[in-house]
Amino acid sequence: MEREPRAISAVLHILLRVIEAHLRQGSGAGAQARFGAVSFIHRFGASLNRHVHYHCCVIDGVFEPVEEADDVPQSVRFRPAAELTPEALAAIAEQVRVRVLRWFARSGLIEADDVHEMLAWENSGFSLDAAVRVGAHDRAGLERLLRYCARPPFALERLELLDAERVVYRLPKPQRDGTTALTLTPLELIDHLAALIPPPRRHRHRYHGVLAPNAPLRAAAIAFGREVADATGAPTEVGSPPATPVSRTRSPARYLWAMLLARLFESLPLVCPNCGADMRIIAFITEAVPVEQILTHIGEPPRPPPISPARGPPAWDEAPEPMPDWDLLQQPEPDFEFDQRVSW
Repeated sequence: MEREPRAISAVLHILLRVIEAHLRQGSGAGAQARFGAVSFIHRFGASLNRHVHYHCCVIDGVFEPVEEADDVPQSVRFRPAAELTPEALAAIAEQVRVRVLRWFARSGLIEADDVHEMLAWENSGFSLDAAVRVGAHDRAGLERLLRYCARPPFALERLELLDAERVVYRLPKPQRDGTTALTLTPLELIDHLAALIPPPRRHRHRYHGVLAPNAPLRAAAIAFGREVADATGAPTEVGSPPATPVSRTRSPARYLWAMLLARLFESLPLVCPNCGADMRIIAFITEAVPVEQILTHIGEPPRPPPISPARGPPAWDEAPEPMPDWDLLQQPEPDFEFDQRVSW
């Protein structure tokens, strides 16, 4: 699948369609009800290995459109789904397995005879886990879950440079053979990371159902996630939109840049790392001479580093042969004497 981007998208769509049908059935909603999900496509495993899998954050219910009147905007009704049992989870995995194998056969990726043989296997090779559940008002838990799903292929704090020829990557958990770290050369590390680069122009984070950017029910569905109960202190009832929305002084999408940096780097940029006090702007300097003096005083280079010209990769296969250390025009002396006079 890692070499077939269309297969990665097709398998994800099959999985989400089966989940949406199960949520409709479990909530008793009609065919017009839509679910909401955010998917993350991972091409890596915990040990810098190539492993294509999906992380999906799915709302445990569906949004059903409400009949519109002449002067009433479009609204939705949320229908929570029934609790997911192990039997229902196994049924979803089996439906996904059958549909994925049939799609592979139609696409010519595997033979039809192989599909019939694989459907008879006791171990299907498909696994589906739904053990993580976040409460409706647990915003901190939801943020931790989304951070985990959107994590990069490796963590810098697990990477350690021993010397110029050895790099150690600490694994988050031991492997089956007891390996707890990978010892690689710098070129081997680059080779591992290069294999995990996704193909160009392919989204790794995708939104589905009512959370899709152009979904007709998006504006009404996301109203359930707004914290409109801050003024009253009571949680908003799930199932009907709020009657009187609370006025906001600032859009929730326009956070301060300092708070965005704090959420990203997990440290407040306006707090002094030495004394812990709040930092404030003393002066705004634009002249070159004072800036150079200040940088020199604190031990920083006042000049930017020189930019080297770009070059291509070394062409080892096309490199010329090394020149010999002797003169090609000079004839070597023979090892024995030969009489070149003609004898008739």
